[in-house]
Amino acid sequence: MEYENKDTKAAAEVPSRLFASLGERRNISVDMRQVVGKQDILFICLDTLRYDAAKMEEEAGGTPVLNQFGSWERRQAPGNFTYPSHHAMFAGFLPCRFDAKSLADREMLFFPKQIGMGNKVPEGAFGYSGSTVMEGLRKAGYDTWCVGGVAFFDKRTDLGRVFPGYFEKSYWNPSFACPVKESTKNQVDFILGKLAKADEERRLFLYLNVDAIHYPNYFYLEGARQDSLESHRAALRYVDGELGRLFDGWKKRRKEAFVICCSDHGTCYGEDGCQFHGINHPVVNEIPYKHFFI
Repeated sequence: MEYENKDTKAAAEVPSRLFASLGERRNISVDMRQVVGKQDILFICLDTLRYDAAKMEEEAGGTPVLNQFGSWERRQAPGNFTYPSHHAMFAGFLPCRFDAKSLADREMLFFPKQIGMGNKVPEGAFGYSGSTVMEGLRKAGYDTWCVGGVAFFDKRTDLGRVFPGYFEKSYWNPSFACPVKESTKNQVDFILGKLAKADEERRLFLYLNVDAIHYPNYFYLEGARQDSLESHRAALRYVDGELGRLFDGWKKRRKEAFVICCSDHGTCYGEDGCQFHGINHPVVNEIPYKHFFI
């Protein structure tokens, strides 16, 4: 049976035409074709970080490490909790510009060449073959590492093995878990130990899931007995210092590396009667994003 007709062909061409017509007007902040194969890539997910909390700490000077690399951008979360958000991001669909009006307004850093968008790689993007960015980078000669945090990365259940299975090497242990106050320090210590033994000639792609900002986070705020926006912010301040150690360690390996740093979704602390995430609320859907070189 013939399923395709002129109408479906025309519809399939629309995204391609959008990229062709609007691509030159998009602001290309980085050409990933000049990054992939030449530099290490770090993808740091500050799991559950709200945009408003990130901006408040930025303006208050509470995150001096991250402030070195420019201001946070407000972006749309790919999903309202970890699982859907990461499926999108690992396919190359990173958090979208908050003011985007169409598909063509995305700045794609990684683009799945086999998807039905006319198979046209947008300007500045690295077009990859495979089902995930990590698979595409492996084909480009990268070692791919995952250091997990939240339960979706803990490898203790079938569901917790899905995302780690996308990487050549994946790591998790109980000291990285959400209820551990020193979780980010433990993750960074582990990464720096692995990095010291890594092949200096081999390019690395590291995904780090930082879960300190996820609940519970009350213990980052002295005297607190329950999570709040204030303890959420205190957790971010703690994480910022540990990221400074990670970046310093990476500089010893490479003079330069490319970093993607963002949240996957936000979370509610009683706004409009809402709690946590997995729901669509502005503070869940608005997240911070930045990318930069170290």
